[in-house]
Amino acid sequence: LWIQLDSNAELYFKVKFGKKISSLAGKVVWITGASSGLGRSLAILLASHGIKLVLSARRVDELNKVQQNCLNAARGQLQVKDILVLRMDVLEINKHEELLEIVIKNFGHLDILVSNAGRSLRADWVNIDLDVDKAVFDLDVFCPVHLARIVIRYFLKNKIDGHIAVTSSSSSLTPTPNMSSYIAAKSAINAYFHALNMDYPQIKTTIYCIGPFFSKIQEEAFTGRLGEKYGVSINSINTLQRMSPERSAFLFAVAIANEISMCWAGLYPFNFMVYLKNYPSLYNIAVNIFNWRDCIAKH
Repeated sequence: LWIQLDSNAELYFKVKFGKKISSLAGKVVWITGASSGLGRSLAILLASHGIKLVLSARRVDELNKVQQNCLNAARGQLQVKDILVLRMDVLEINKHEELLEIVIKNFGHLDILVSNAGRSLRADWVNIDLDVDKAVFDLDVFCPVHLARIVIRYFLKNKIDGHIAVTSSSSSLTPTPNMSSYIAAKSAINAYFHALNMDYPQIKTTIYCIGPFFSKIQEEAFTGRLGEKYGVSINSINTLQRMSPERSAFLFAVAIANEISMCWAGLYPFNFMVYLKNYPSLYNIAVNIFNWRDCIAKH
């Protein structure tokens, strides 16, 4: 069964029998990190269902291309005014509130925030400068938490039935080699949003722990030295099966539509290993049987 499934059981069930993505039609969704990869694919998919969008990233030229892709996918359901291109560097936290105001001014309201911007890391545990640890946490934890707090205050003040979704990683559930700071950051973002559910149960949240998929995440990843990029293309590595960004986006959208609080997706053996992590002794045996460390060392 775990060889066939590419998600956890709850998400698989919702794909088959849950709410359709089209149930979100007419809502306003703000996606950070929308210029490429998962964010781009999610935006295009949502547009095909008539969902209004705010597309944010640093590269406006790429966002403009995504906007056109979205209009093509919408096939008349959306106009240019329904897809806002909003340049954003999530590290500039002093501008978060101002950007939310622009979204509200343009659409009148916001329904869903998808915090997708971030960077991975590829470096050995002992050879990572502390400045890199701090940079990873700034980008992958503190910036999305800061933006979420601003948006949630807006939801509460205006009595909006709002939803916050965040892109996490399957590595936060089953650790992978040479990604320690990233694993710690994604584990932290999971914990922040679990705590949010405790403090504000009326705010809907979705933590999407995505496994390996085809993107430029590895090329853009931090190394152990601040200012460097890993620079190795995923296409040159064949150690793992990887999802397409389109399939990853579809599962994320289903999770949002069905208000799943936490889920994960990934091809075998990731899905299997996440489940097995609940049984430490069996997990440790499987790590050795699958030669897990070497199998995914370049993941």
